[in-house]
Amino acid sequence: MIRVRFEAPGGGAVQEVRAAPGARLLEVAQNAGQPLEGTCEGQMACSTCHVIVAAEDFARLAPASEDEEDMLDLAMGAVRTSRLACQIVLTDALDGLTVRMPSAHRDMQGR
Repeated sequence: MIRVRFEAPGGGAVQEVRAAPGARLLEVAQNAGQPLEGTCEGQMACSTCHVIVAAEDFARLAPASEDEEDMLDLAMGAVRTSRLACQIVLTDALDGLTVRMPSAHRDMQGR
């Protein structure tokens, strides 16, 4: 099992969960009750699953595709280590991954 740490915006509460290799971070986060909308259900057609990866973990991720980079341009509060959770597939190499929820996001469902 792979350990993933979710941090609330602004360094708030931390939740650590375990997930199977091959799981997508979006589903892991949603199953853990994290506030990631994922409006497009992982089709990379929105930026509502934007997360900020800890700087020390960012290099362990596969590089973002050009399409993902384009979607991140639409994400509120995107930074150098921003990624879309739908594009992160957990592997053993990502054990201990830490991601922070952004302080704001675009609500595509109008809630």
